[in-house]
Amino acid sequence: MTPTVVLVITGIIGLYMAWNIGANDVANAMGTSVGSGALTLKQAIVVAGLLEFCGAVLVGAYVTDTVRKGIVDPVIFASDPNTLIYGMMGALASAALWLNLSSYFGWPVSTTHSIVGAVSGFGILIGGFSAIKWWTMFKIVSSWVVSPVVGGLTGYIVYQVIRKTVIAKDDPGAAARKQFFLWTGLLMFVVSLVTLFKGLKNLKLKLSSLQALALSSGLGVLGMIIGKVLAPRTKWGKDGGEGGLKAMESTFTSLQVVTAATVAFAHGANDVANAVGPMAAVIGTVRSGAVAQKVDVPIWILLLGGAGIVVGLATYGYKVMATIGQKITEITPSRGFAAEFGAAITILLGSKLGLPLSTTHTLVGSVLGVGFARGFRALNMKVVRSIAFSWILTIPAAAGVCIVFFYIFRFIGIVAV
Repeated sequence: MTPTVVLVITGIIGLYMAWNIGANDVANAMGTSVGSGALTLKQAIVVAGLLEFCGAVLVGAYVTDTVRKGIVDPVIFASDPNTLIYGMMGALASAALWLNLSSYFGWPVSTTHSIVGAVSGFGILIGGFSAIKWWTMFKIVSSWVVSPVVGGLTGYIVYQVIRKTVIAKDDPGAAARKQFFLWTGLLMFVVSLVTLFKGLKNLKLKLSSLQALALSSGLGVLGMIIGKVLAPRTKWGKDGGEGGLKAMESTFTSLQVVTAATVAFAHGANDVANAVGPMAAVIGTVRSGAVAQKVDVPIWILLLGGAGIVVGLATYGYKVMATIGQKITEITPSRGFAAEFGAAITILLGSKLGLPLSTTHTLVGSVLGVGFARGFRALNMKVVRSIAFSWILTIPAAAGVCIVFFYIFRFIGIVAV
């Protein structure tokens, strides 16, 4: 294949990968908001699409590791750059196909795990098992357990706090109105830290933990002031009785939307690299003729990735949204907020403590935790088992399919020369 043909094919596959990221991963972030009724499907597409695109293009990864997540030693490709090119093309195609299949069944799977599994497949094929950095792989695999457990525990705790301090009161609407400023302040504090540590890390702001904490604390205080001003001026329904429950749920609607939007922005800033990283590796290798440890990511690739993510969410994200927002457990605005807020706290802790967390697995775990807080019967275990099965299958499935695509692309490359 000529360099131009390689770049065109890679661009098409990369766009397909970005489309699938939008259809699966991004849908996770907005699933609880749609399931609870806080946002309509169209509103979720607009909110998530805008923030995902901004996160991907404005603060996306402008420099990326050649071999995604450092799972394979790039030295094994030094003598034959074409192997890296065909392997990365195969990894993109394999991960995208697995995501597409998962979205069809409504399985919320990890995009990062998909691309890592695919890269490891052709890495083992070319360099053997010794070419894989197994400690890195262990940390990734351990996230299958760590992410849902920690996310579930956090979501459970957050919902229990809401239940005892708001829902269990004689007038939940009045209780929610009184506490609204506290939740807005706490929410602003947490989402600010998540954005600084997760969503803006590619800007390399070099803020110390103390500086980030001080800035987020200030924004938290601002959030409390805003909440205090808005609470008496906002119509959330009638207090007392059933109307009090409706008023209580209304107070959590706006809070839930903010948390979902934050997760979407952070996701766009970080996980767009799952689509553009392999693309950048191919482009950098084609242009230089050599394998580089790190390569620059042109702005047009980020634009392509961001656009693909938005289109994927708009056209095929409804299936995974339905799983997250309706099929695991019944979601209301208060439960959705507890799940999203619990996931945000978990992501924040994981980023600072170095825990191997998957955003997708964390959010699913948090939804499970909220459901479990209402009793084991509140969970649809058939759906939970199918999701767990898809998680276990992700890495080996992506690895196996990548090997097939690698041979296909290499054959085409040899024949077309």
